[in-house]
Amino acid sequence: MNYLNTGDACTLFGEILNNEIYVDKSMLIDKISSKIRTGNKYICITRPRRFGKSVNLHMLGAYYTKGQDCRQLFEGLAVSKTERYEKHRNCHNVIYIDFSRMPDECADYQGYIAMVQDGIREDLQEAYPKLKNKVYPAVSRMLADSGDSFLFLLDEWDSIFYKEFMTQKDKDAYLGFLKNLLKDQPYVELAYMTGVLPIAKYSSGSELNMFREHNFMNDHTYDVYFGMLEEDVRALCEKQGKISYEELAYWYDGYYLSDGRHLFNPRSVNYALTDGVCLNYWTETGPMNEIADCIEHNTDAVREDIVRMVSGIPVEADLQGYSAADLRLEGRDEILSAMVVYGFLSYHDGYLRIPNHELMEKYQRVLSRESMGGVQKIVLRSKEMLEATQNGDAEKVAAILEETHDREIPFLQYHDENSLSCVITLCYLSARNSYYVEREAKSGKGYCDYMFLPKKSGLAAIILELKVDDSCENALAQIKEKGYVQKAWEYADEALLVGIGYDKGKKRHRCMIERQNKQG
Repeated sequence: MNYLNTGDACTLFGEILNNEIYVDKSMLIDKISSKIRTGNKYICITRPRRFGKSVNLHMLGAYYTKGQDCRQLFEGLAVSKTERYEKHRNCHNVIYIDFSRMPDECADYQGYIAMVQDGIREDLQEAYPKLKNKVYPAVSRMLADSGDSFLFLLDEWDSIFYKEFMTQKDKDAYLGFLKNLLKDQPYVELAYMTGVLPIAKYSSGSELNMFREHNFMNDHTYDVYFGMLEEDVRALCEKQGKISYEELAYWYDGYYLSDGRHLFNPRSVNYALTDGVCLNYWTETGPMNEIADCIEHNTDAVREDIVRMVSGIPVEADLQGYSAADLRLEGRDEILSAMVVYGFLSYHDGYLRIPNHELMEKYQRVLSRESMGGVQKIVLRSKEMLEATQNGDAEKVAAILEETHDREIPFLQYHDENSLSCVITLCYLSARNSYYVEREAKSGKGYCDYMFLPKKSGLAAIILELKVDDSCENALAQIKEKGYVQKAWEYADEALLVGIGYDKGKKRHRCMIERQNKQG
């Protein structure tokens, strides 16, 4: 069998359960079972790569597939205690298709779709001998003629759209195939489909409008089953004892459920706990240049937003979704919506944010690209800025700030405190390679503007306080009086106290730098 009632899902889900790290998402089964043979039987779940779509599909396949006995896999899982558990377990004809799988040599759409269609035909002829030696104009006619009903589990439905050989005619033909296979067909008990991008991105007509789509921007029903919740991660940290919850949260937290609870990137948490070290696991998979590609479709529309978010400033936006009309990413809302769907940004309560440190590192590299214009020139001098600070060269620090402010970049002209923060962020961007950079960091008796905490020993911490229409002397005095340096001693034996003052009238920067040792 190619797709019909195979044991593949049982095998794959069994391997998942054997992992050292597993979070029980089995209550998704009960939720899906309630949709079988109802008006809501068409479900499309879209999430960024590596957010548990395929893992959950393996689980559903293991549970529903007729002819398999996966009872032992679900013993002890939450779903085994539900009322519907026995009713549906291994009782359905399941057609399970991973659309990302292609022929060994695939040069065109015709070869790709022929593999899928022929695979289904072969399965049906083997399972229903009465269908042999008959010619059917469409797979859907064979399914109907079987006299049976089927539950469809379709993974990575949109993967074919990324192939260079796909023409618009091919895309239309593929949508037509899915429509004929699934829409208004009495043999469909349920169609559960996953992908990265929403159906609406590709389907401008009514081909697949029977599906209810659930994505990062609108899902209030299934969001709890994709990604790891805070309580999941805390429990795993306690069990593993390799990495603290706080470190994992810094690296991989930052997404939100519809009710405001925090959501972690599951792939990265899994790998970090397994390896015992936090690294960029998720952003190194797939074509992550899509971040830059999204921005570069219309740099001017989103450049300011990106700089503000890199500075730790949430950006207000009213995003309505990502639809077929947005395919060319021509405007700010379309670009930002696409970036939420890809998982490059988090969106909650009307505000956009860069989710976590893992993605922040990617955005830092994007800001150094030539397409970022004047922003790139500032970023390229940020190493020089850090070195000047570490050397105690206050005059050079002030001079670089002066040059940055004088550039013709409107949102860096100190219209408000956030503008000043954006300048500081860009000027010190390279510092993020060797420092944990915190804005409005709590320490001592208050919150300092910026705190640079060394990632490795041997570097001095940097405590930076900004003053507008006030002196850098007063900035240094505030650092000392409020004991901002207190937190730094957890990371370093030496700290640089940096006071920066800006005179609005004269449009001039001044800087003072003092060294302070942990021993006083």
